[in-house]
Amino acid sequence: MKIASFNVNGVNGRLSVLLRWLAEAQPDAVCLQELKAPSERFPIGEIEKAGYGAIWQGQKSWNGVAILARGREPIETRRGLPGDGDDSQSRYIEGAVDGILIGCLYLPNGNPAPGPKFDYKLDWFRRLTTYAEELLELEVPVVLAGDYNVMPTDLDVYNPERWRDDALFRPEVRALFAAMVDQGWTDALRSLHPGEALYTFWDYFRNAWGRNAGLRLDHFLLSPSLAPRLAAAEVDRAVRGWEKASDHAPLWIELAQEESADRPGGKLTAPSRSRERPTRRK
Repeated sequence: MKIASFNVNGVNGRLSVLLRWLAEAQPDAVCLQELKAPSERFPIGEIEKAGYGAIWQGQKSWNGVAILARGREPIETRRGLPGDGDDSQSRYIEGAVDGILIGCLYLPNGNPAPGPKFDYKLDWFRRLTTYAEELLELEVPVVLAGDYNVMPTDLDVYNPERWRDDALFRPEVRALFAAMVDQGWTDALRSLHPGEALYTFWDYFRNAWGRNAGLRLDHFLLSPSLAPRLAAAEVDRAVRGWEKASDHAPLWIELAQEESADRPGGKLTAPSRSRERPTRRK
């Protein structure tokens, strides 16, 4: 099973890039971030023509997350991160695809730091950490994928000293990411590429793409029951060089076939909870 994550930086403005990549990469499930469109403007017609079902939560001009599944519709289990009923930003959606619970997330940027935006980022990250621990208690295969807006280590940024005070790299944020991993999650890309400088984001400014001045902002965290099935993890780096490309490149993991659906941590056959119905095309 191939699961991918892609911050599209505007799903309608870069739809041609998304559809081309889907046709070439053919992932079984995809987490999308930064839709930058209200729910009613999500291009479900084009997505379905490409062979994918979808659940999504949009937001006008900003944020927005979606999960796609090839040949089927994901079973939605949650939209919105728990812990703050007043939080209206569209940053988390969750669904079951082929027996795996997939959480798609877009963590706040947090700049400028310090300040209210950074405080919101830390609060959101703490809520995610709390919820991640609850997911582990379900003892089912779980993937938490998306744009975390954090570079966990110096290896994940082209020039660490330049980024020390940035909200993407401050010690508070890196500590929260490390705390999540310490719960028992596996950083998929880093686990298979422990010493490589792999990036998922290149800014549009200062010829960052041409200079390979990148950042690793996008991550897959795998639950303990799923980590042994990890067979591959890569970045589709070339997509960043396409015309009208996002400033992020897609990344993906490949999971080996499950040995047994009856063992603990086995196949998830139905959602464990649901907060509201998925958005549908009318």
